[in-house]
Amino acid sequence: MEEFIASTLRSSVPLALAGVGALFAVRAGIFHLGIEGLMLASAFTAVGVAHSTESIILAVLAALVVSAVLSTIYWFLLDHLHADAIIVGLGLTTLSVGGTAFFLDVIFGQRGRLDSPVGLPRPIRGADDGAASLVSELSILGWLTPLLVLASFMLLRRTAFGLRITAVGTYSYGARAAGIRESRVRLAAMLCTSVGSALAGVELALGGLSTFSEGITGGRGFIALAAALFGQLHPLATAAAAVFFGAANAIGVVTQVNSIDFVPRPFILMIPFIITIAAVTVSAIVRTQAQQRRMERLDAHEP
Repeated sequence: MEEFIASTLRSSVPLALAGVGALFAVRAGIFHLGIEGLMLASAFTAVGVAHSTESIILAVLAALVVSAVLSTIYWFLLDHLHADAIIVGLGLTTLSVGGTAFFLDVIFGQRGRLDSPVGLPRPIRGADDGAASLVSELSILGWLTPLLVLASFMLLRRTAFGLRITAVGTYSYGARAAGIRESRVRLAAMLCTSVGSALAGVELALGGLSTFSEGITGGRGFIALAAALFGQLHPLATAAAAVFFGAANAIGVVTQVNSIDFVPRPFILMIPFIITIAAVTVSAIVRTQAQQRRMERLDAHEP
């Protein structure tokens, strides 16, 4: 049980960071399918810089910069060239998949994997028993994640900036009538999303084994977006959904570690995605039925 809880916490951190980051873009009206690509590019950049400089600070900063640059390009294609958000997002992810493999070979002369001599610091190390053992593998980002989630909640729900993002995504005509510059607000929202995606990529690459491997994200960017939708675009609910999906991933990890032979390995690898699809589907059905009931009550009260 302790192994399952510890694995759940480790798996939840990148999902929570990327999921809460996704809230900014989705609330601004951008269905961001490029989060997977941002995470992958950030993970590669972090490990590459850490491998070359042995500086964890420079690695994190470089990941943030790369993610911000890619997000700005994403915004430019959407805002100025009026490209389709879904196509651009999938294109960004595809570019990151191919680009990281290409630069891994060209720059570092490696194929498939690159190791870093340094990793994110861990406040608690070597605990084998008790509650400390559950968090002994968490990096500093894991400890900071609750504070980042709370900060996102305050920013989105308690500030004028958050209200502008919601206004632009919910009713753009009204936002323009109120004098809000949609383009700038969407750019700011995309940059906020880039921060969450970059930190999630850094956590994946440097929070545990301190290595980058091709496809290290493994679809977690899409699961993070699903967590944002499952949490109904609320930061705290999104974080809770990330823990839920992290538990789904932990089931697969624990099952593989314990070598349960009667369950085929491909099915084990499918578990997180099956649970994600099922959870989002059930959530959508429940919301639709609730909306229909509200409409029926309103119709019943009409004279």
